[in-house]
Amino acid sequence: MSSTTTANEPLPRAFFDRPVLEVAPDLLGRTLVRRSAEGTITLRLTEVEAYAGEIDPGSHAFRGRTARNATMFGPPGHAYVYFTYGMWHCLNLVCGPEGRASGVLLRAGEVLSGAELARPRRAAARGRDHELAKGPARLATALEVDRALDGTDVCADGEEFALRVLAGTPVTRERIATGPRTGVAGDGGVHPWRFWITGDPMVSPYRPHQPRRRTRGLDAGVTGS
Repeated sequence: MSSTTTANEPLPRAFFDRPVLEVAPDLLGRTLVRRSAEGTITLRLTEVEAYAGEIDPGSHAFRGRTARNATMFGPPGHAYVYFTYGMWHCLNLVCGPEGRASGVLLRAGEVLSGAELARPRRAAARGRDHELAKGPARLATALEVDRALDGTDVCADGEEFALRVLAGTPVTRERIATGPRTGVAGDGGVHPWRFWITGDPMVSPYRPHQPRRRTRGLDAGVTGS
């Protein structure tokens, strides 16, 4: 990017057309804009995770292309939105060359404007604005992101857009911390591909992978005759 780039200038597609481990830390401090019929929310990115597609056991694309992850194989600068645990959406930004799946999960951020729109969607935050987007599912919920936005071009020209990333105020390398990705199991769990702004209160807590407990059925514990 040019040294003359202003904070409110959209990031070009070339920004995303780079290796995922270059793009991910460079997203910290950037401004995500979500525009909907209700209004506009802007958010400063404070925490992200990199996923390297078919070479990464932690990635949705590790076993190849599916209907769910097809957007990851598309051109860079698009949103990849997935549904998880039957209740939450998460927002990613596709990067790298087309045909080679990789993306950056947006894990947390600070709502800079539009908090009045985010609060009703995040009632569990109980008025604590620093909790509005502190975690990937919370971020997507606060911004009203769902599968309808999967494939959205965040680099599209024009004034009509749903998602866009602005240059914001990038973070210096000295302020960026890195560590293992949250909740990733197996071989994918060893990569230190989570990046966050050191000491920022809007960064989500790290949690190692925990196997999901099997839900007990209605007849659990009932013996037959």
